[in-house]
Amino acid sequence: MRRIENATSRQVTFSKRRTGLLKKAHELSVLCDAEVTVIIFSQKGRLYEFSSNSEIRKTIDRYRKSANDVDTYQAKMEQHILHLKQETMDMQRKIELLEVSLRKLSGQCLGSCLIDEIQMIGDQLERSLSIVRARK
Repeated sequence: MRRIENATSRQVTFSKRRTGLLKKAHELSVLCDAEVTVIIFSQKGRLYEFSSNSEIRKTIDRYRKSANDVDTYQAKMEQHILHLKQETMDMQRKIELLEVSLRKLSGQCLGSCLIDEIQMIGDQLERSLSIVRARK
């Protein structure tokens, strides 16, 4: 599809299509009980309009409010996604720390530990062993 080069043909086509579009808008509003507003500006700036509502302004205000609600919702969703990403990173760090602690408790990676750390691990294992014995 491309622009009609002949000015007369373009004006005739505009007039016919404009009439058809406004007719379809009216039919849609009547058949489906829909609120419909169509605003058309010609090439020369002439205004053509149709509104199923008595005032176009009400429909435009309703549109603006609806579009604003969508923008607000999207902003909230983006903020929520950022929060979830941060929470995921925090959980990954915690998992890594727990895995390191588990390896140390199972006796792996003790070569890089300080003597104080090894003593703390030993104390923790003894406390855990006492708890298990107390249950039995």
